[in-house]
Amino acid sequence: MIHWRTGTVTAIRSSRPGLTEVDAALETPLPGSEIASIRAIAYTDAVGEPEVGDTVLLNVSALAKRLGTGGFGLIVALPGRLPADPPPGPGHLVKDRYSPLQTMVLGVDDQESEHHGLLAEAESIAGMPVLVADLHSALPAIVAGIRADNPQARIAYVLSDGAALPAAFSQAVAGLKEAGWIAGSVSTGQSWGADFEAVTIHTGLLAAKHVLGADIAVVAQGPGNLGTGTKYGFSGLVTGEHLNAAALLGGIPVGVLRMSNADARGRHFGISHHTLTSLSEIARPGVRVPVPDFSTLTEVERAQMDPDPTIIADTVAEQLPRLSDHELVDVDLTGLWQALEGSPVGLSTMGRRLPADAAAFLAAAAAGRYAAGLL
Repeated sequence: MIHWRTGTVTAIRSSRPGLTEVDAALETPLPGSEIASIRAIAYTDAVGEPEVGDTVLLNVSALAKRLGTGGFGLIVALPGRLPADPPPGPGHLVKDRYSPLQTMVLGVDDQESEHHGLLAEAESIAGMPVLVADLHSALPAIVAGIRADNPQARIAYVLSDGAALPAAFSQAVAGLKEAGWIAGSVSTGQSWGADFEAVTIHTGLLAAKHVLGADIAVVAQGPGNLGTGTKYGFSGLVTGEHLNAAALLGGIPVGVLRMSNADARGRHFGISHHTLTSLSEIARPGVRVPVPDFSTLTEVERAQMDPDPTIIADTVAEQLPRLSDHELVDVDLTGLWQALEGSPVGLSTMGRRLPADAAAFLAAAAAGRYAAGLL
């Protein structure tokens, strides 16, 4: 199940809160290859700060399988320099439960938390718009769309546990927070390492509203979604349940359309089949679904996009009847291209950047614009 390697840190590549990336020389090359030098990441809150010359124990399974989103080794331990025990303190939420690297955190809904009483009483998010996306790459585009119309909106990111569990893995979250574009983050379920920890999406949304004071929440899994090419075998499928959670708590559920004008796989061209399945079969009726109106793009803007997103217009028109149980809302895109270009973090989805798959980012930004208009 795990490909283990021992290596030595040869260089520090970069560092941000909670994560350090290094170069590591392996004692034994990756399986079936001569590759003996790799990039590796350490979640420093869990394993400590690696230094050049440290011996490291690594999980290299994703590299051994040549996974596209697994281009790193994972530092499991610095066996010669283990971190000191954490100081005594509150918190007994266990995340990544019963794995060798389970971690114990103070949950915002934990009995030992200063916020426990508040969350024990809270049962509503009082009409807060909750945008739910099935890909992490939609997050910065959604935030750009919100800020295009309401730069003062207080935005919280709620991390689900469908993909990357450590919040520190997301460069987007770190960059958005540093730029002041999001107020904070909440990691839910088995995910961990955000500004606040919560047991469920429900308490994560309640914390976003009542602890972070958010005007709008964005729910999405971390980077590295899992898909199998089957209808139900996709880690983002639970977006339907997350929309239901928002409605249950008295929020306004907003479904973010995953769209593409460049994905060569037919099932993702136009509106992704994953989004159609989640919205039409799992989400309860009444979700607000913003639909980008590509006809509102200028000729100058479309000239910067390759291919032109209007090529999916007929496909989308054929797909939208599947979402007839929900409230479809056309959204004018005027100014959103410039808002996306001004993002403080890079925009990329499935390896395609902004001009190469404009529909993906414009659809997310359109959802953000719509949510901003609800405030």
